[in-house]
Amino acid sequence: MQTNGQDTENGKGMPDINAEENLGGTTNLNDALADESELDKKQQELNEMRDKYLRLVAEFDNFKKRTAKERIELMQTANKEVIISLLDVLDDSERATKQIESAADINAVKDGVALVFNKLKSTLQAKGLKPMESLHTEFNPDLHDAITEIPAPSEDLKGKVIDDMQKGYYLNDKLIRHAKVIVGK
Repeated sequence: MQTNGQDTENGKGMPDINAEENLGGTTNLNDALADESELDKKQQELNEMRDKYLRLVAEFDNFKKRTAKERIELMQTANKEVIISLLDVLDDSERATKQIESAADINAVKDGVALVFNKLKSTLQAKGLKPMESLHTEFNPDLHDAITEIPAPSEDLKGKVIDDMQKGYYLNDKLIRHAKVIVGK
């Protein structure tokens, strides 16, 4: 029996309800392959970025370790240079001590001690040490440690440093020791 010119025996006249799915299936298959290819590309990019990140973290960790090691070596080397420069003063002090024990002339001993002292001062100044000039200057709590206050001998010395108990020092223009002073009130 034929309905509307369709061949029912063969099924040739019947519309193929799976035809759209078959056509769509090929399209979906192509889309799936494209999506899978794009997913593989994204996964590869992700792996590359992860590898770059791990390498960068390792590089930074090595950099931190290297700079910490260099900083320690620099501090040790700086101390070494100061100690080597002071060895001459130490040798002179030992010679002066031997001379003090056997010296009969007190003036020669005084001159020898003064020479050693001057050599020590000049060596330290060559390394950047400068004494702080505090006497008769305004009291500054950033630079001075006040040990005590005494009545000022004159009006112009009120609030000023009257005496240095212990000198303050700068190393390359940076304060390394506060001066211990007596302040007038």
